[in-house]
Amino acid sequence: MVNVLLVCSGGMSTSILVKRMEKAAEDRGVEAKIWSEGTGVSDDIVKTADVVLLAPQIRFLLSEMKKKLEGKIPVELIDMRVYGTMNGEKALDFALEVMEKFDSK
Repeated sequence: MVNVLLVCSGGMSTSILVKRMEKAAEDRGVEAKIWSEGTGVSDDIVKTADVVLLAPQIRFLLSEMKKKLEGKIPVELIDMRVYGTMNGEKALDFALEVMEKFDSK
């Protein structure tokens, strides 16, 4: 099971991307829990994720989020083109790649 958390300013704009990522995971047979939260998400919720992806509009929070998670959970920024087109396939690929790189350290 892969736990992917998407964070955006209010948690609303990522809901479309979540649904498309869930569809991509289902089509591939990847067991995944994918959900979105706003920037006020609690630390306890964040720490249940295997990977945290930030929406481009909150890129200014990337270093703060990485510091907060102390290298225990990978945090990366979703590519603006992937986010803008709500490409669930590419977003899922990115989440899995980020996790794989993090786990191989």
